[in-house]
Amino acid sequence: MYFNRNESAIGETAKKYGKYCLTISENILRNREDAEESVNDAYMQTWNSIPPVKPSNLRAFLGKIVRNLSLNRLKAQRTKKRGSGEYDLAFEELEEVITSPQSVEELVEEISCRDFINKWLSTLTPEQRMVFVGRYWYFDSVSEISDKMNYSVSKTKMLLLRLRGELKEYLENEGIHI
Repeated sequence: MYFNRNESAIGETAKKYGKYCLTISENILRNREDAEESVNDAYMQTWNSIPPVKPSNLRAFLGKIVRNLSLNRLKAQRTKKRGSGEYDLAFEELEEVITSPQSVEELVEEISCRDFINKWLSTLTPEQRMVFVGRYWYFDSVSEISDKMNYSVSKTKMLLLRLRGELKEYLENEGIHI
């Protein structure tokens, strides 16, 4: 539909992926209205990107756009001394692993694009991967992850602590000292 420039593509996208996109944005922004604006902006950016971009996975493509737009909106809000939420907590947790003169946000965005993160993630069990990605990609709260995984909050916190330690060790073994 996007390639045919069919205007109903956005509506169909919203029907199929709206809840998914809104969840990503709300986990970052913690504000329904701002999240809805970010999702709408994502639909428009998708419309403007396809074509020429031909995503192999529309869901992942949308998720990345929504996440980036929501993070940008949050950064703008933080500049105005507004907003917080799981975004700040998640990055505070990662500061134990990543110590750098760069901001944690800049460094995580830089390294998240590299193959070694995917390689490390592939060494995890599916459950570990879901917990880690849920926390540090989707910014789910610890209690949300616990509910989804049917874990206690303490088990989830311990698992995240261990995973951060494993990530730090992995990065160091790869020669990445941050």
